[in-house]
Amino acid sequence: VGTLPGGCDSVGRCFCRPEFAGPRCEQCSPGHHSYPHCYACSCDSRGAVDDNCSPAGQCRCHVNFAGHTCNQCALGFYGYPSCTPCQCSREGALHSTCDQETGQCSCRPKVTGLRCDSCVPGAYGFPH
Repeated sequence: VGTLPGGCDSVGRCFCRPEFAGPRCEQCSPGHHSYPHCYACSCDSRGAVDDNCSPAGQCRCHVNFAGHTCNQCALGFYGYPSCTPCQCSREGALHSTCDQETGQCSCRPKVTGLRCDSCVPGAYGFPH
């Protein structure tokens, strides 16, 4: 399916369409996946290391990005496309991850704030 009309060169290597590679055009070229269809990887230019992907189409993401094409923030980061670290308070937050859009951490009872770093009105003595 990946060969161009005209057969092969003098050493038997077939002429391939741009999205195909290999001596007989039997695999996808770099930047493409899912042989025999060979779709473009379409990796996100901000989140992906490059525009190459696995044979199944998974792009290689920078540490703070995730998703098939690296177009969302990884756990522990928020605010795509900047994907900033969460910074939740160890004392006030239930865990170190936050809402991936807003950066809001999940707070312990009687604790509030984006990072869970202060007492709710009527409470005192944070972090104890």
